[in-house]
Amino acid sequence: MNKRHTPAIRLIIIGDEILSGRRQDKHFSHMVSLLKARGLKLNSAQIISDEPDHIEQTLRASFATEDIVFSCGGIGATPDDQTRQAAARALGVGLALHPEAEALITERTLEMEQARQNPAPVDMSTPENQQRLQMGVFPIGAEIVPNPYNKIPGFFIRNHTFMPGFPVMAWPMMEWVLDNKFSDLHHQQSLTEYSFLAFSLPESRITPALEHLERQWPTVKAFSLPSVGDEGRRPHIELGVKGEPQACVDALAYLKEQVVAAGGQLGVLG
Repeated sequence: MNKRHTPAIRLIIIGDEILSGRRQDKHFSHMVSLLKARGLKLNSAQIISDEPDHIEQTLRASFATEDIVFSCGGIGATPDDQTRQAAARALGVGLALHPEAEALITERTLEMEQARQNPAPVDMSTPENQQRLQMGVFPIGAEIVPNPYNKIPGFFIRNHTFMPGFPVMAWPMMEWVLDNKFSDLHHQQSLTEYSFLAFSLPESRITPALEHLERQWPTVKAFSLPSVGDEGRRPHIELGVKGEPQACVDALAYLKEQVVAAGGQLGVLG
C-alpha cells in the first residue's frame, strides 16, 4: 500500500492581543509537541492581526495550497472576531448556522441555565441566545470540530481547522483533528535527530563539512546553532543531524571526526 504524501503543516495565530504583547502565544510549542508525538513536524507558523482584510488575504493564499493548517483565534461572536467571516469570503461561499453546532450550543446553554438552577425551558430566540448561536455560523461546507471543554465547536474545511484562541479549548481540538482526519499520516517516516557541542571552532571552518555531509547523505539535514556563551558555557556551536535513522548515525560520526580534524573540541548537551 502506497504511503500518502504528507502535506506541509502550518499554524496561523490570529489576534491583536498577541501582536501587542497583552497575551503570550502558547500554541506554537504545543503544536510542535503534538506533531512530534505523531511523527510529524510543523513547517511554518505566522501571527496575524484581527484586521478582517488581513485575515481574508492570508486565508485566501492558504486555501490555495494543499497544506494542513491550524488556525487559532477569532471564531467567537464579538466584533473583533472576524475569522469565520473572512474564511467564507476567502473561499467564496456563504455563511450558515451549522445544525450540529446549533444543537451543541443549545445543549451548552441548557447546561448553563441548569447550573443557575433555572427550571424554565431554554428559549434560543432571545437576543442573548441568538448571539450565542452566531458562534455556530460557519462557511457553507464546513464540518464541526468537537470542543470537549464547553461544547462550542470549531470548524474544519479544506484541510484547515479553525479553533478558539483559548488553549484549554484549542489543544484538544488540535488532537482530535490530527487523530481523526490525518491519522494515516502518523509515523510515516522514521526520523531521528542527534546533536553535540563543539568548542574552539568557528562556524566558517566547519561549514564545508556540513555541505559535504548533506551531499553524501541526501536523507540527512545538518544544522549549526552557534552560541556566544550563555547559560554559563563558553562560546560553542551546537552541531547536529536529523533525518533517516541509519544515515544520521553515519553522518554524525563523520561530523564529529571533522570537528576534531578542524581543531575543535567535542562536548555533550546536558
